[in-house]
Formats: sequence, structure tokens, C-alpha cells
Amino acid sequence: MDKKGKVYIVGLGPGGRQQMTRRALEAIGDSQVILGYKVYTDLIEDLAEGKKVLASSMGRELERCKMAIDLAREGHNVSLVSSGDPGIYGMAGPFLELNSKETEPVEAEIIPGITAASMGAALLGAPLMHDMAIISLSDLLTPWEVIVKRLNLAAQGDFVTALYNPKSHGRPDYINQAREIFLEHRNPRTPVGIVRNAAREGEEITVTNLDELLSHEMDMFSVVIIGNSRSYIQAGKFITPRGYVL
Repeated sequence: MDKKGKVYIVGLGPGGRQQMTRRALEAIGDSQVILGYKVYTDLIEDLAEGKKVLASSMGRELERCKMAIDLAREGHNVSLVSSGDPGIYGMAGPFLELNSKETEPVEAEIIPGITAASMGAALLGAPLMHDMAIISLSDLLTPWEVIVKRLNLAAQGDFVTALYNPKSHGRPDYINQAREIFLEHRNPRTPVGIVRNAAREGEEITVTNLDELLSHEMDMFSVVIIGNSRSYIQAGKFITPRGYVL
């Protein structure tokens, strides 16, 4: 092929068609190849008919980015997919870093998607109505000491805080430490929402508080949203007031 292809870095949101943007659907439709972590390519299996799907395991992100560049250079349009938003803990960053180092970078378009914090917030109510922070508890790419510093600053600053990757088999106690940090700066009754498998099969929505947080199940498919000092629960909805006069 003489014509160069294009790489779409596509945010799938939670993975359901109703939560995907029209542009994401168009990009996947325009692609001959779909690349991604297998859990995510499985979410769009129905959109992959007639396309080449190259799925790989967690930890091979750079390999997928390089493959996407090579395929585009050969003339293929490629969808490099991420769950949620590719610019939030997704594939946009590593792809742009690698592509910028190429002698002749390929054409690329980043297509945003609904991230776990916003999807989880919508299911809980309106917890993100004021200043907020998003912090991942995964220390695969960030030292735990740095994560602890960021947790402390978010707690001290009274930010509503969304925690990604709160718990895994390899680090079951990180959420415990995060909770202890927030308890140093927040009332134990501070509202906390836990959403697992947001907008997917097996969706679970839990409204609790800092004191009782650890009595609920969490895993890598969960997002935990900790309210600020003014957050409250009303009629089952998690609300953080912005300050409007009612």
C-alpha cells in the first residue's frame, strides 16, 4: 500500500454502545485493524466483523503502540482502543510519545470517551460538582511513595477524590492506607461511593462512608469516589454542593 493509514486512539467508555460517542463508532468503522488489551477488544466484538483484531495482554501497551504505527505506515487505518478515555490512564500518552520520536510520525486522532469517574459519578448522583482529583492506586508505573504524597495533598486540599484501581490481589491493602490518610482530614461519616463494572454486566453501586468503606467489596473494575467536607447523601443520591443559593 502506498497510501499511509491513520491511527485512531479510541476511548470506548464503559464499553456499551449507548456510552460510546458517534465519533468513536465512526473511527472503528473506518478501521481495518483493531488493537487493544483483550478485555477491551472483547467489549466491541460486535463491531469487529470483517476486521483484523490484534488483542494482547496487560503490560504490552508500548508494543501495541508500535504495532499501530507500523500498520498505519503500511497503509492501514487502525483503532487503538482504551476503555474509558484514552487520555486518562489510557493509550493516548504512550502512543504520542512513541509517535513523536518517529522520523515520519503517522497521522493520529484521539477520540475521548466517558471515563470511570464520570460514569460512576452519574450513577451515584452528583459527587464531582466541585474541585476534584483522580488518583490511581496502582504502583506499577508510579512509586507508592509518590501516590501517598498525592493522596495526602488531595485529602488536605479537601478535593473530592476518585480512586482508580483501588484493590487487587497483589496490593490488597493500598485502599486501607488511602482510607487512613483521608480519615486524618475528613469526618468518618464523609460519603463514599463505590461503583463496580459501571454500565457493564455485573454493575454494582454502593453508597457508604469513610468509616465503613472497607466492609465493601472492591477490585480493579471499581472506582471509589470520596466526597469533600460538604458532600452529603440526600434521597439516596451522593451530592457535592457547588455553592448555588437554593
